[in-house]
Amino acid sequence: MSADYDIIVIGAGPAGYVAAIRAAQLGMNTACIDRWLDADGKPALGGTCLNAGCIPSKALLESSEHYEQAAQHFAEHGIQVGKLGLDLATMHARKRGVVSRLTKGIETLFKSNNVTWLQGEGHLLGPGKVSYTAHGKQKARELSAEYVILATGSTPIDIGGAPLDGEHIVDSTGALAFDAVPARLAVIGAGVIGLELGSVWRRLGSEVVVLEAQERFLAMADGQVGKTALKLFTDQGLDIRLGCRVMSTRVAKSGVTLEYTDAKGTSRTTKADRVIVAVGRRPMSDSVCTNESGLLLDERGYVHVNEHCKTNLPGVYAIGDLVRGPMLAHKGSEEGIMVVEGIAGQGTEIDYNCIPSVIYTEPEIAWVGKTEEELKTAGEPYNKGVFPLAASGRAQARGETDGFVKMLASEETDRILGVHIVGPGASELIAEATIAMEFQASAEDLARTVFAHPTLSEAVHEAALAVEGRAIHIAQPKRR
Repeated sequence: MSADYDIIVIGAGPAGYVAAIRAAQLGMNTACIDRWLDADGKPALGGTCLNAGCIPSKALLESSEHYEQAAQHFAEHGIQVGKLGLDLATMHARKRGVVSRLTKGIETLFKSNNVTWLQGEGHLLGPGKVSYTAHGKQKARELSAEYVILATGSTPIDIGGAPLDGEHIVDSTGALAFDAVPARLAVIGAGVIGLELGSVWRRLGSEVVVLEAQERFLAMADGQVGKTALKLFTDQGLDIRLGCRVMSTRVAKSGVTLEYTDAKGTSRTTKADRVIVAVGRRPMSDSVCTNESGLLLDERGYVHVNEHCKTNLPGVYAIGDLVRGPMLAHKGSEEGIMVVEGIAGQGTEIDYNCIPSVIYTEPEIAWVGKTEEELKTAGEPYNKGVFPLAASGRAQARGETDGFVKMLASEETDRILGVHIVGPGASELIAEATIAMEFQASAEDLARTVFAHPTLSEAVHEAALAVEGRAIHIAQPKRR
């Protein structure tokens, strides 16, 4: 008896929908099961990223940055404006419009590629077997496929000391939909999500305090990046308190009281009108399969996979936030392509050392490859070049001179090992470094490449020159 489909993908976030589209492009009969319902109760593709994460947060970041520019920096350019006003409802409407256009775009791509969109719940029953329950139905159907790809993504982590109530204490999704700017906002967690959301509401007028349990700011990033970013965000007005653990919260008519211990273990309190819990995310694996499926999970709930995202079950793969590695949309998308092309007999793989990370604050923060701390721990000799954006003509013209580009290269081979950027356009500039590393380029390769002038990308060029002590637009001792 033939299978219902060649491939069934469970989950239509950036990992799942990309895998489904690529499978259909390769001629496979493909279905994608997804349970997402939007605020109006209608099915929508794109998962958390498009509907309640990456895209709406970037829309608000963009809008709030325009607001702050008008409020604080237009006058520097000789632009005079009248009384500035904030229409938060219109800002949210624009955000929803961006989300709607993109989710409908994926729906169009599904139709044009003949991907079957199954709206409802999907669960792995075992190799080649999936349970599907349509929205509004109680009876499940059993579907069969040659291959199954699990891509159900992740969900925010809850903490006992700050239980969510959907109004005063919210997760990242709730923080994207405040109907008014909180006078005082507390953010628990100084990771990517916490910093981005904290930045949005600070720009719009909130007094923001950020409570972070770790004693080192941005511990996952290069140390110099963390120190620079901490100073810049503090200067902007974010009250970032490190080494703080939230013990409890009390909600009253006057707001929320947070009790926490500081870095010295001293008990302290702070008050806020709203609280955002942004301490990270966990894989959404608790409902991806039945207990009888035999799927192997680790102690943290991640699906166990090999380097090609194969699980312990034949014909079953898992990708994206469900598996090891950074929880990044672009990482999940590439894993989806790798898996599908592998099924089709094409030899593909991912270099996980060449996956860029970005924090979309202002200035932006981006990095790829190894940090200085990682290289020192590994005992790997390296040279580094650092170019401050204050020496960039384009950054000066833009009035955005905070930050730098740092390049780390092997002392023995000059191969680029890592690049770290704090500054405007870092999310775009990091692509240059990622491409260079993917092609195993040396610092000299970039140093001998012609960059347009005046551009921010020249800072990458100068950082590559600085690796050998020959940057042109900063003074540094020669190494050769």
